[in-house]
Amino acid sequence: MPSTAAHRFAAPARPADLPEPLPEPAPEDIRLETALGALSEPLRLYIVRELLLHSEEFDHPCGWFGIDRPKSSLTHHFKALREAGLIRQRQYGLERRSHVRIDDLDTRFPGLLDLVAEWSPADAD
Repeated sequence: MPSTAAHRFAAPARPADLPEPLPEPAPEDIRLETALGALSEPLRLYIVRELLLHSEEFDHPCGWFGIDRPKSSLTHHFKALREAGLIRQRQYGLERRSHVRIDDLDTRFPGLLDLVAEWSPADAD
């Protein structure tokens, strides 16, 4: 039996005293077409893939990705991912940190995160 994405991509244990997440859709309100729409932008797909494959820490700040884009552009992309229900963000002072909603997505759309993890950027070929 294939392992679930929730098992394969399990994030480290949740730290104590986490800030509340920013507004996001409830798991049952995450729509496939909205999630796929958010993932259709290669930079957003890259962000989700990196969060899945490199989850040594519970949450990652935007600067962790090393993406050379204006802050306003990155803010837009992270907001689109959060509003689509793909990532969860928390505010730590002036910094927002993110992680993939693995359990919610694996329950709603089994196999989706496996596809994201197996994707390779076109310029990597």
